[in-house]
Amino acid sequence: MDKELQISSLREALLRPELYPDHPRAVKFIETHISLLFLTGNYVYKVKKPVDFGFLDFTTLERRKFFCEQEVKLNRRLSPTIYLGVVKIAKEGNRIILDDKGELVEYAVKMRQIPEEFLMDKLLEKKQVTPKMIEAISEKLVKFYFAAETNDRIKSFAKPERVKQDTDENFEQTKKYIGMTIPREVYEKVKSRTDDFFRIKENIFHQRIAADRIRDCHGDLRLEHIFWKDEISIFDCIEFNERFRYTDVAADIAFLAMDLDYHSRQDLSAHLIHAFVGESGDHGLMEVLDFYKCYRAYVRGKVESFRLDDLQIPEAERKEALERAKKYFDLAHRYILRF
Repeated sequence: MDKELQISSLREALLRPELYPDHPRAVKFIETHISLLFLTGNYVYKVKKPVDFGFLDFTTLERRKFFCEQEVKLNRRLSPTIYLGVVKIAKEGNRIILDDKGELVEYAVKMRQIPEEFLMDKLLEKKQVTPKMIEAISEKLVKFYFAAETNDRIKSFAKPERVKQDTDENFEQTKKYIGMTIPREVYEKVKSRTDDFFRIKENIFHQRIAADRIRDCHGDLRLEHIFWKDEISIFDCIEFNERFRYTDVAADIAFLAMDLDYHSRQDLSAHLIHAFVGESGDHGLMEVLDFYKCYRAYVRGKVESFRLDDLQIPEAERKEALERAKKYFDLAHRYILRF
């Protein structure tokens, strides 16, 4: 079946409220470039699209099953009560059902639906994020990284020549946006300073590896992926590519610190790092923090720039993406002045 037709027919079927065991009045639908999400009010059913973007490959049913299982397993590390399991989507006659009876057609990750007003980015907008909350998040992350898996293969992902593959890829993929979202001078300066860091500070990467600071991390540690209610849940980690998750803990927490900087909360960003270093004893983190903050800001600038290529996005959203990309690249430029 044609992929677009496959996605379209599945979306149509899963929008029917009678399909779900909790009998919702209506089903809300969200589509991303890699997923279809169906929200019933109590639960979220997340279906992976049969797509291949190079950095992820969901093109076969077997791969989609594997990565659904990986998503649940990996995210339960920091969100044990949100990720409920993997459910089968089957066909019985002409009907689509959420059951393992009938002809298997797809898999979905089943999650508990959480109220968005308790996500950290929303709380930050309302000025409800406190230093005490930041300390609690830091404490949870320190425990997580301490217990997270590490071995020689995981550590190999943090070798300077391997990390440089990621930064080189970023610069190659953003060339086309020079003069659009990133000024040429900024592009050249960030690239030059980044390349210099690998050359001059090569020993620091090896020191971090020797100190066991390379772990199976979260990979996408941003404010919008932290849920604050009865307990802290950190969700939506990268399940589809080890390269983005096997990393220095400094690179992981730098993402969250950068996100706070981006939202003009440098005070909370500094407090996060101070609390984390104090609790973990990882003072060497400071030697690579601004480098990884720059890397994270640049990645976000790249991702927002990519949105400009999507002709399906309304013009108003494209303008917003343009401004976000410019702001992220400006932030990356500011970080290079510090390392």
